[in-house]
Amino acid sequence: MSKTLKQIAEQLKDADKKVQLIYAFNSTGKTRLSREMKELVAPKNDVDDGAQEQPEYPLKKILYYNAFTEDLFFWDNDLDVDAAPKLKIQPNSFTNWILKDQGQDQNIIANFQRYASDKLTPRFNKPKDDDGGEFSEADFSDVTFSLKRGDDTTSGDIKISKGEESVFIWSVFYALLVQVIDILKVVEPIDRETNQFDHLEYVFIDDPVSSLDENHLIELAVNLAALIKESDFTKGEGLKFVITTHNPLFYKVLYSELGASRGYILRRFEDGSFELDEKIGDSNKSFSYHLYLKQTLEQAIASNQIEKYHFTLLRNLYEKTAGFLGYKHWSDLLPNEGKEGYLRRIVNFSSHRTLSNEEVAELTEPEKQIVQNLLKNLIEKSGYWKPQEESDG
Repeated sequence: MSKTLKQIAEQLKDADKKVQLIYAFNSTGKTRLSREMKELVAPKNDVDDGAQEQPEYPLKKILYYNAFTEDLFFWDNDLDVDAAPKLKIQPNSFTNWILKDQGQDQNIIANFQRYASDKLTPRFNKPKDDDGGEFSEADFSDVTFSLKRGDDTTSGDIKISKGEESVFIWSVFYALLVQVIDILKVVEPIDRETNQFDHLEYVFIDDPVSSLDENHLIELAVNLAALIKESDFTKGEGLKFVITTHNPLFYKVLYSELGASRGYILRRFEDGSFELDEKIGDSNKSFSYHLYLKQTLEQAIASNQIEKYHFTLLRNLYEKTAGFLGYKHWSDLLPNEGKEGYLRRIVNFSSHRTLSNEEVAELTEPEKQIVQNLLKNLIEKSGYWKPQEESDG
């Protein structure tokens, strides 16, 4: 039965689980779901002890990473005076606590270089005094980046890519999360270094740095899973995690590392309603094989080495994707351009040859184009199956 995002958030909030792992296509509503969750757990009018809420700060009951977290960071590109590009940090309690109070800047730099490049170095600013000299301590209002060249010289300040920027912001959040979990490990609240996280209930993480290459994405997932496992959760009491992603590999590694027995698929229907579909056990393992088939086909296309057997892999990928998304026939995923019958016959014929003398490994250019177009169609246009309403006539 379809639900609103608020109802989905209520379902997640009411679940007595340490980790809820959710897969969803891009533009399904993952970021909006994190906001709905935040409003349920810590609404704006729910202010403890008379303190004024700062929307950018991870509230006392929920800590979240999503697109709004990235909005705390923005570039200062003063082209008129040819100023060095700086990544500005909006004043907020989130970064002030982790950078100024906890002094986590070196850990943030180390995490960033681990996932991005050890030759790319962030440098938190040190403001100038009245004589033009630098203060010894940074005020963490902005950060610049430089690149070490092969001859051991260093570039001037550069603007990093959007993907590298996301990695940096995640590194800040991850440093905060490490500190929070370490603090909450102390059983007695009176013995903790700070009590501002005593009432923290949820951590919501939405698609951390999906721009990473596969090796670093796996490393990030393994590290995050290890950190989650360190967090105490006994008899339904403790920190609860909700993690959403559109990346099959990230989902699969987290699912495996956490030893999960179930996961979820978030679906959005054309009428704007949603469904949170539970996937139990082996149904979650299909992610890895989907990824393997997809990568094999992409490599063949990129190197222009597409052969007959790639039609078999393509059909296999269509079949598994159709079953996973709820379609009755794999051919239902073919492009709806009046050529479905033709494409179905081509794929069937090319993937079910029975006589050895029929086999010619090399494909014609039009056949290669069919493989490329059908893979592109599957990646870009596939959505979840939705039952059609029966007409009264």
